[in-house]
Amino acid sequence: MKTFCGRANPTTGAMEWLEEDEDYDYHQEIARSRYADMLHDKDRNVKYYQGIRAAVSRVKERGEKAIVLDIGTGTGLLSMMAASAGADFCYAVEVFKPMAKAAVKIVEKNGFRDKIKVINKHSTEVTVGPDGDMQCRANILVTELFDTELIGEGALPTYEHAHKFLVQEGCEAVPHRATVYVQLVESKRMWSWNKLFPVHVEAEDGEKIIVSPSEMENCPGVPSVCDIQLNQMPSSDFTILSHVVTMFSVDFSKPVRSASTSYRVQLEPVKSGKAQIVLSWWDIDMDPCGTINCTMAPYWVKSTSALQWRDHWMQCVYFLPNEEPVVQGEKVYLTACRDKYSVWYKLQKARGEEENKAAVRVESPVCRCQAHLLWNRPRFGQLNDQNRTRQYIKSLMKVLKTDSVCLCISDGSLLPVLAHYLGAKQVFTLENSAVSRSVMEKFFKANHLEDKIKIIEARPEMLTSSHLEDKKISVLVGEPFFTTSLLPWHNLYFWYARTAVTSHLTSDVTVLPQSASLHMMIVEFQDLWRIRSPCGTCEGFDVQAMDDMIKNSLNFRESKEAEPHPLWEYPCKSLSDPQEVLTFDFRDTVLEHSLSTQGSVKLLRKGKSHGAVLWMEYHLAADISVNTGLIQISNEKGNCEWNPHCKQAVYFFSSVIESETLSDLPSAVTYAINFNTKTGEIAMDFKLL
Repeated sequence: MKTFCGRANPTTGAMEWLEEDEDYDYHQEIARSRYADMLHDKDRNVKYYQGIRAAVSRVKERGEKAIVLDIGTGTGLLSMMAASAGADFCYAVEVFKPMAKAAVKIVEKNGFRDKIKVINKHSTEVTVGPDGDMQCRANILVTELFDTELIGEGALPTYEHAHKFLVQEGCEAVPHRATVYVQLVESKRMWSWNKLFPVHVEAEDGEKIIVSPSEMENCPGVPSVCDIQLNQMPSSDFTILSHVVTMFSVDFSKPVRSASTSYRVQLEPVKSGKAQIVLSWWDIDMDPCGTINCTMAPYWVKSTSALQWRDHWMQCVYFLPNEEPVVQGEKVYLTACRDKYSVWYKLQKARGEEENKAAVRVESPVCRCQAHLLWNRPRFGQLNDQNRTRQYIKSLMKVLKTDSVCLCISDGSLLPVLAHYLGAKQVFTLENSAVSRSVMEKFFKANHLEDKIKIIEARPEMLTSSHLEDKKISVLVGEPFFTTSLLPWHNLYFWYARTAVTSHLTSDVTVLPQSASLHMMIVEFQDLWRIRSPCGTCEGFDVQAMDDMIKNSLNFRESKEAEPHPLWEYPCKSLSDPQEVLTFDFRDTVLEHSLSTQGSVKLLRKGKSHGAVLWMEYHLAADISVNTGLIQISNEKGNCEWNPHCKQAVYFFSSVIESETLSDLPSAVTYAINFNTKTGEIAMDFKLL
């Protein structure tokens, strides 16, 4: 069965109807899943196994049969651990059909067919009784339903239901409890992901400052958690204002309540500063006395030797609604509010007890300024990057004349304001959506420019002369940045937009950026390779069927595609020099024919060739460019520093060849890269020689 799926092409902007196999969504979900990452998480697996053995022993010591309910079984791993530990029977619940099928295969392959029943349902649909899915209630509850925020995958409602309907009172639970920890910090870097700082522009007629609208200044932002690899955040990028404190904990062996609630702790700042950010993480105790503990604590809290890399559980960054000055030794109250799926924080000065209690409201924060809906956190960081802004200012100063008529094509960009301040006669900006139009209107108004810059809400191909007041555009500018872009080359939409507006441009139009280039480098990842690496066996269990399922899904479509990753969070070392592979000239319209290139890149360092990283560079004007990828190779070992505001494209090689010495193979990697100008897609192929 085939289905037609409509999608807007992020590069060409065209609406396309693609014929997809009915299993396409399944395959995408499996191919991009984090199952492999979990199975590679040795610390998690060992601790779960220890906790499960201990729970089975406790039940057996009471002279009871050990009946296990494993919710969200995935590969069936935790159920097989329980069966090996002597459990009498396990009910393994998995709602995702392809996963449940794989679990059945894995359970059979490992010889547990008589001990484990896989139930392909949501746990809330599971029935208990002689004719039910489960013969009786379980007395051991095993789950792994957690995300970085702990509760974001619905752990609380799932536990609440299980205690009411699926497990016995006083059951054992693995994990037994979870505890959420918080620490108050000041961090200009992290704060720049949530607020727009004033932008300083040195113009002919003195310094101009671009400010944000007040409703943006006071907006609490969006409630979704910002989850990152906090272990990659250098200690120089934040100032610790409080000790680590326990915010709340959940005992999974007792009935759990998922209803909205709040928790409050008193903090005594260890340093004076601006409280902006709450950093948070959790740990789980696998047993009641807390001797088997699995923690997400970052490097400055925990000795580095014990750090386990994982990508399925990271750490959380929460933005306080406003920055609050705190004074060393003067107590403050931190309140955590939560609903069923998310947590948010507010900070209050310690005043009278009653007054504070009354002030706790449990509504989730809502973005009212719309900027947090238009710009994601890396985009805020990018707009706040003064060095980047300086490059645009320098290049605009080179190209703008007093009679320049300027059109800006980018989503929610500050370029129109820069162009106006730097002397363009008239500035138009093309906004693709009602949200970006609304945000830009507020922006222009806050800077008294509402009658100086004209917003056109239209797609480039719908632009008319009357939109432009019958003027021809002499300077066309873009960052380029579009909210629909996932991969670096999706921003080539600027080229397609430039082509669509050709009839409105003067014959000697200046296009900024004038061109773009695609760059590539072969790398060895410190850890990111694990998310795509087969497991084979996990804690002695054969999980090959899982590997096969992922491989099949990758082959279905994804394996010839690159995937976006913010590489500042994922250390790697370069094995080759960076290489420019394709160029795109924006001074001309999009070419009729495809752009393709092939060649080879020499490996200069020994290591494992895990894959290629690709990124774009935009050449704004003579000698001025903006790079979205590699900033520098920082030492002899080949350690890389990446642009922190952009995701780079990673193409994982299907087979990893290790070269211990440079005399070993491979000595080079050959590549073939093709940019199809009709579809806007890049196809690539690599071979290790």
